[in-house]
Parts: sequence; C-alpha cells; structure tokens
Amino acid sequence: MSDAEQSTSDRIDASAANKRRFLIRMVTVLIGGMVLDGYVLGIIGPVSGRMADDLRLDAFWQGLIAAAALIGILIGSPVGGYASDKWGRKPIFMFDIGLFAIASGMQFFVDSAMLLIVVRLLMGIAIGTEYAVGWPMMAEFSPTHLRGKLMAAMGIAWYGGFMIAFLIGHLLNEYTNLSWHFILGTSTFIAVAIFLGRLGMPESPRWLWSVGRKDEAQALATKYLPDDALDDVRHEDVRKGSFGMLFSKQYRRSTLFISGFWFCAVTPYFAIATFADSVLEQYGLAGGLAGGVGLSAIALAGVIVTFLLIEKAGRRTLTVPPQWLCTVVLAIIGLWAGAPAIAVLILFLVFSFFNAGYNTLTNVYPGEVLPTEIRGIGTGFAAAVSRVGAGIGIFLMPMSMESLGPGPTMLIAAAVALAGAALSQWLAPETRGKSLTEAAAGYAH
Repeated sequence: MSDAEQSTSDRIDASAANKRRFLIRMVTVLIGGMVLDGYVLGIIGPVSGRMADDLRLDAFWQGLIAAAALIGILIGSPVGGYASDKWGRKPIFMFDIGLFAIASGMQFFVDSAMLLIVVRLLMGIAIGTEYAVGWPMMAEFSPTHLRGKLMAAMGIAWYGGFMIAFLIGHLLNEYTNLSWHFILGTSTFIAVAIFLGRLGMPESPRWLWSVGRKDEAQALATKYLPDDALDDVRHEDVRKGSFGMLFSKQYRRSTLFISGFWFCAVTPYFAIATFADSVLEQYGLAGGLAGGVGLSAIALAGVIVTFLLIEKAGRRTLTVPPQWLCTVVLAIIGLWAGAPAIAVLILFLVFSFFNAGYNTLTNVYPGEVLPTEIRGIGTGFAAAVSRVGAGIGIFLMPMSMESLGPGPTMLIAAAVALAGAALSQWLAPETRGKSLTEAAAGYAH
C-alpha cells in the first residue's frame, strides 16, 4: 500500500471512529432523557403520603398533583413537535431539558399544593417536548440496521427510570430523614447532567435538508451520520411541513395508525399498572412482587426482549400478534369468575410482559412512517393522543372497579386491546431494514 493509500485509509478509519463516538454520545443523552421521564413519573408515588400530610391534601388535590405531569405532557407533545419541525431539533432539544432542570429544581422549595401543581405541569410540558423531539432525533441519527434497537432502547430507559425512581424514593423515604421536597428534587441532578451532555450537539442534517439548508446538512451528515444515512439524506424532500399534513390524503393512514395504536396500547397499561395493588386485591392478591413492582419488572423484561428481537423478527411481528394475545388474556380474566388467585396473577404477568413489548413499538413507528418535515409534530400529536388514553384509564379504573366490578372492567380493557389489535392488523407496516425515506414513502398513500 502506497503512502497516499495508507493516508486515505487512516482518514476513513478516523472518520468511522469519530462517528461511532458521536453516536454513543447521542444515544446516551437521548436515552438519559427517557430515564428522566420515567423517573419523574415514578418518584412521586413513594412520597405521596408524607407530601399529603405536610401540605394537608385531600384526595382531589392528590389526584390533581399526580395528574399534572400527564396534563403537561398532553400540552408539551404537540407544541414541542410543532416547534421542532419549524425551528429545528437542536434548540428544542436544549430548551426542554433546560426547562426540566429549572422546574425540577423548584421542587426543593415548593410550599403549597398549587405551586407543586404548577411545577409538575412544567415538568410534564418538558417531558412531552422530549417525546416529540427525542424519538425523531434518534431515528434521524441512527444507522438503518440499528434504528429499531436504538429506539426500543429508549423504552427500556423509560421503564428502567420508573423502577429506579420507585426504589430510590422508597429507600430515601423509609431509611433517611430527607424531606419529600428533596426526594422529588433528586430528578434535578439527572437533568443537569443530561443538559451538560447535550451542550455542543449538532442540528439534525435531515431537518436542515428538509428546509433547504443543503450545504449545512451535507457538511453535518458527512461528519456525523453513518454512510447509509448520509446517502439517504439526499433523497429527502425539501418542503415545509404543517399540522394539516397529518390529516392529508397522503399521511392520514400514518396518523391514524400511530395515534390509535399508541392510545390502545397505553390505556389498559396505565389503568392496570397505576392501581395494580387494588386491582389484584379484588382477586385475592396484593402487595410485594404480586403488585406493582412485580408487574413493572415483568414489563421491563418484555421491553428488553423486544429490544433484542426487533431487528430479527421485524416490527409487524412484534406489534400485531401480541395485541391479539393480550386481548384474549384480558377477556379470560374478565370472564373467568372465581378463577384461582395464582391463575389470575399469571394472566396479569403475561399481559404486562406482552403489552410492554408492543408498547415499545409505539416509540418506534412514529419516527419511521412520517417524513422529516412532520416527524416532530406527528410524534407529538400521537403522544398527546396516547396521554388522553392514559388519563382516561387512570381516571375511570377506580370508578369502574367500584361500580361495575373487576370482571366487566377487565372486559372493557379487553375491548380497548381488541380495537388496537384490529387497527394494527389493518395498518401496521413492516419497516425493518428500510431507510427513513423508504419507510415514510412506502407507507404514504
């Protein structure tokens, strides 16, 4: 090999190494955002009793505080998605984690229920914005052959963050003299670390190309993107996106699928997981590993299995059959009056495992079936619809269990799962191995 050839080879190797290091950094700060999101929603449970006593909260105020983050997500997802499509991924990427760090830090000092609601609402807005920009960025920077795995890893991070928060909150609440303000505020340390990690991150080359800034896009793509993604950027359309495009003839199938699938996936999950102990108590089970911790652990296992299989089995295989299975499982629980407690527990664990698996695909599909110019607003809109489902499930579950009983309540949950299974059977595409341009173009009609 000549000196010139050796020099060229060295440059190629150095470029590949730099791209690998950048991808690791990008994945770390994006996954960190999902850990933080799960952490915030999980940390409040262990301290809710002390918080209620200190602030003299009745059931109404406790529920409002718990729901504030979900309401914020409902606001932040579409607004953040619109902003990231209009002004770029990078500024919104930094804004949401900055807002989160500030709002989280305010938890150290809250002294009233109203202020705590405002703080949790702001944190929810930041979380919703993170959903709308984090998943599109992961899709836009990932190599085609790893895109599914990397986006599924964000699901692992969310469930892991939720469980970590629950365990840390429980240990600090039970075995230290730290105030509930401090325990809630521990999310600030994670937020600041992620904010620092995001400093200096580049804009998405795909977004730059989509708005006509081709020279900048080419330069950043050459520096940061893997070769297959670099070539695919050049096939992006240059056009302005809008909210109305989600409901155009070309993309309304995509919007219906990602929103409806996400809604039907999370509605029974949030209802059952939030009230796991009280639900299982109706069947003669309660507490410990048979309650929320056990269901959460098995759900995390379901996400991990999906992560391992997504690039082998494909998206559709991991989306459609598990929904039919969960429909059947919930229907059996609802119809099997007088079932042995162990049988009910096994059925709930089966549901948690497979539901978490296809819930992971709700994170993957929006980034793949929508084009760059509406990827942010589409993901944000679908996330908002899903949180409506989560809110409905959480709000109605206690009333349904009390007025209708566990059997009819589980049959309602089965009906929601059935709707999701039927919708996915009809519309769920297979996007494995396709570039983002191919995936979006192949699904548009």
